[in-house]
Amino acid sequence: MNAVVIAVCLMLFLSFIRINVVVSLTISAVVAGLVGGLDIHQTIAAFNDGLGGGAQIALSYALLGAFAAALSHSGLTTLISHSIIKKLGKEPNSGNTQIVRWLLLVTILLMAVSSQNILPIHIAFIPILIPPLLHVISKLGIDRRLIACILTFGLVTTYMILPIGFGGIFLNDILLANLNTNGLNAIGEQIPKAMLLPAMGMVVGLLTAIFISYRKPREYMIEQPVVSDTIATTISRKSLVISLSAIVVTLIVQLQTDSMIFGALSGFIIFRFSGIIKHEVSKDLFNQGVHMMANIGFIMIAAAGFAAVVKSTGEVGTLVTSLGDIIGDNKALAALLMLIVGLLITMGIGSSFSTIPIIATIYVPLALSFGFSVAATIALVGTAAALGDAGSPASDSTLGPTAGLNADGQHDHIRDSVIPTFIHYNIPLLIFGWIAAMVL
Repeated sequence: MNAVVIAVCLMLFLSFIRINVVVSLTISAVVAGLVGGLDIHQTIAAFNDGLGGGAQIALSYALLGAFAAALSHSGLTTLISHSIIKKLGKEPNSGNTQIVRWLLLVTILLMAVSSQNILPIHIAFIPILIPPLLHVISKLGIDRRLIACILTFGLVTTYMILPIGFGGIFLNDILLANLNTNGLNAIGEQIPKAMLLPAMGMVVGLLTAIFISYRKPREYMIEQPVVSDTIATTISRKSLVISLSAIVVTLIVQLQTDSMIFGALSGFIIFRFSGIIKHEVSKDLFNQGVHMMANIGFIMIAAAGFAAVVKSTGEVGTLVTSLGDIIGDNKALAALLMLIVGLLITMGIGSSFSTIPIIATIYVPLALSFGFSVAATIALVGTAAALGDAGSPASDSTLGPTAGLNADGQHDHIRDSVIPTFIHYNIPLLIFGWIAAMVL
């Protein structure tokens, strides 16, 4: 059996039985190398070479966690949470509660969407926005799996169809460029249109999560807020300006430098020297924030090593070309198998952006040989890459939501983020991607 299939299935199995994702990725990388024909020294060398690719992301998330902890300590997030709780009223089944519930869900969705284009900060907003709202979410009985699905929808669907921000990078700089490099002759206007039908599968998954799967309340442990009106007012007067200034500076620096590292560091420095954070607690606060996001960083580092080993084996090309014997002249089967292979590759690597350069070289000639149109080929390659971004244990589209929702230890990464997003998005995306390949 192909080394990629074995390694990805092993990684998923180990993750699902609650083996740490970093350990699962490392073990699977070794297995991928050995099964793929590398000896143990070559496998370790390839893994080590790949680790550097995740170091920048790891440091970015660590400093982002420190900034989020500082923001929480400033009292601004406490004020926001307290204000929302007051609006709930005393009657849990009141119409006011339902209004707040829907406003909260819509706000989270809009923030996730805008984080890809209007303010291209990706998952940077999650550890800042979500933790202070957990008390409200628990009080409303909102299933956190629903919040995970909403966040992942905004993070993934947006770059699939909107050529702005991260969507511009995915659709134009990566997808279009790799398609044309391999002989497709597509133009920029065709890309979003071809990806629109596959993206409808994401919409179906989101609606299913909201109105069917997670519509019922779910109970969580609720810590009663202890912030009085007086304290809340004091908090707003002392730190509102500084907190908002830190947020603005963080966003500006990140956008200007294209670096989450320096953006988060700038925000933390403002908090540290503004007097909001005392000298004696700044070190502990920094360590607390780094600890909150360290797990994501290590997973991304391990995922980079895993991807490097998989690429070194050359088994991705072997996997795709071996489909020819199975497919024959069956165009429908060809589309389905190409999408499934894309799902496997992205699930292992954890990044749809990194998947396109791997599969486009082989997928474009294969799709053209079966007579797929330009639009259908765009949909095939784009969907094959996007498949698995939602639902991969190593994807920041699932790691980000977990980092925010598990701030109080009540949200499991695999069972509450990975499995729900895999079911609600990969299955309909696979179906709608296949339909797009057949009708476009």
